[in-house]
Order: sequence, then C-alpha cells, then structure tokens
Amino acid sequence: MQNTIVQNEGAASLEAARTKVKLSRSIIKIGLDMHARLYVAVAQYDQLLPKPARRLAPLEFVPWVRQLLRAGHTVHVVYEACGFGFNLHRELKALGAQCYVIAPRKLDEQCTRVKTDPRDGLTLCQRLSRYVEGNTRELAVIRVPSEEEEQARHVSRQREQLVHHRQKLEAQGRSLLINHSLPAPAHWWKQQTWSRLGKLLPAWITLRLEVARPALLCLQKQINALTSELEAAAPSDIPAGLGKLTTVVMTREICSWERFSNRRAISSYTGLCPGEHTSGTKRIPGSVTKRGNPRLRAALVECAWRMVRFQPNYPPVKKRLGILAKGARATGAQRKKAIVAVARRLAVDLWRVHTGRCIAAQLFNH
Repeated sequence: MQNTIVQNEGAASLEAARTKVKLSRSIIKIGLDMHARLYVAVAQYDQLLPKPARRLAPLEFVPWVRQLLRAGHTVHVVYEACGFGFNLHRELKALGAQCYVIAPRKLDEQCTRVKTDPRDGLTLCQRLSRYVEGNTRELAVIRVPSEEEEQARHVSRQREQLVHHRQKLEAQGRSLLINHSLPAPAHWWKQQTWSRLGKLLPAWITLRLEVARPALLCLQKQINALTSELEAAAPSDIPAGLGKLTTVVMTREICSWERFSNRRAISSYTGLCPGEHTSGTKRIPGSVTKRGNPRLRAALVECAWRMVRFQPNYPPVKKRLGILAKGARATGAQRKKAIVAVARRLAVDLWRVHTGRCIAAQLFNH
C-alpha cells in the first residue's frame, strides 16, 4: 500500500514537471524595427501583453533568437522590407525561426501622429500576433527571392543604374552646350559625333566636355557588356515585339510566375490597376495604384508600345488601334490610358503563357 502511494506521488510529480516544461515553452512573436546601427524589438509571449521594447545591436539580435529557440520556444519575427536586404530573413530561417518580411506601410494605427521606434515595433508585434492566430490579412507578406534569383536580378538592375549615370553625364554636357547657344546633339560624346562637334566648340568648352567623355565611353562599354549577357539568357522563341532584353528583365524581376494564383494577383503586382474611391452611391475611379514593382511596370509599358508596332493583331492592341496607331487623332491622356490597359493585359497573358494556361502562338505572331 505504501509502495503504491509512493509510485502515485512519483508519477504525479513527473506529470507536473512535464506540464511545467510544456508551459515554459511559449510562442514568441517579435516585431522588429530595423536601422543600420540599432534594432528595436518588441516581444510577446503567447497571449500576454507585449514586453517593453528591447534595443539591440544588429549583431546581438540573431544570438538572442538562437537562445530563445534553444530554450524550446517557437519564435516568429516580422520586419518591413527595407534597404538591408534579406540576409536576416535567411539567417533566421536557417535557425528554425519563422520570419516574415512585409511591405512597408503606415504603422500609426490610431492616427496619433507620434512615431517612435518602440511604437513601430509594438504595432508590428501586435499585427504579427493576429497573423499567427489566423488573420492572414493582417500582414502583407512579400516573397523573399532565393540567393540565385537575387544575384540574377542584380545584373539587370546594375545595367539600369549605369544607364542612369550615363544619362546624367550626357545631360550635363548638353546643358553646357545649350547654355552657350551651341549645337547639342543627343549623343555628343560618341566618336563620330564628337569628331564633328569638336570643330565648332570653343577650346575651353572642349576641355570641360573631355573631362566627362572618358567616363561616358566607359559606362557605355559596361552597358553593352551587361546587355549582351542579359540577351544571351533570353529564350530563342520570343514573339516579335517582346524583345530579348525586356523579356529577361521582366522574368528576373518576377522571379517566379507561379507565385501568382490568379490574374488579379499579377495585375495588382504590376501597379497598373486603376484606383477607386467608392462611398455610398458614389463611385470615383482613379489613376493607377503604382503598387508593386516599378521596374516591371516600366518594362511592361515599354513592351506594350512595341506591341503596337509589331503585334497590331494582338487583341488588346487591335481594340485600341484607333488611339495608339501612329497618326491617330487622340489626346495624350487617351493614349496613356490605352497603353496602360494594354500593358496590364500583357502582364496577364504572359502569366498565362509561363504557367501553361495557354501557348504563346494563341496570342502572339512570331
């Protein structure tokens, strides 16, 4: 009888210990406000009130999360997409934590017009808590590209940066020429144009332009090399008008066409959908939202203009050919609205082709 009582007491104490260990393992939600030299983290354990903000150096945050995971806790972290990239996301995922990178948005939910890092961290923490509990609309989680996708995307983005640098230097040279009532050809720095232009310029202006000209020639050489690299990666069966360079840029900016579940998702990502203000019986359509990826949006609009020339029978172009055709009597606003509609439809059709919902021959002429 006494042995039975001792065994029961031992089993009860073991069960109590297991329950205590189980209760000590919490689900921790961390809202993180990131800066170059400082991280401000607000943590919430289970359904308790969030703890006061904790200030950490960037190198201290990952060891802190590792310590929480080793203690048996489940850790969820959220931070806004910013200029610090996705390395933190990859480090946390490698540790076993759940990490969410979200699109930046206004964090002052109560419109107090007071912004501090602890308040931002608290708001992120509270939204993460609601997201983990099942309200998936609470966070606009973005897709984090893989390292290979990010490296491939940097090629086209670096080319874009070099083009901007070239345009800036080129414009400065043309401004100098125009300011002194001299001929200002678009590509004044190219060899053929420069050999003719140099005979018309004063010596001091020639000296000033020769400072920038080597940089322009070097930039153009690098741009040509990157352009060749991108075009070499393009598939061989591209329909007329899409262009090798534009096709590769769009594909690398999207990373994966399968990430979009329907045509509304891809249209929204382009930022070419019209805005709207509806209240009561009033409905006021607005300009395009310009959400999502601006590089993809620019590439689609550029490609849409080429479709007008090379694919006049493409259904969205054919429908608006009276507005978009060369010499058409249409205002600039009408042409802009029409080309945006073509670009939006083009994004949807490219998504259909890349996800196997149709073939390119059904939509485009080769």
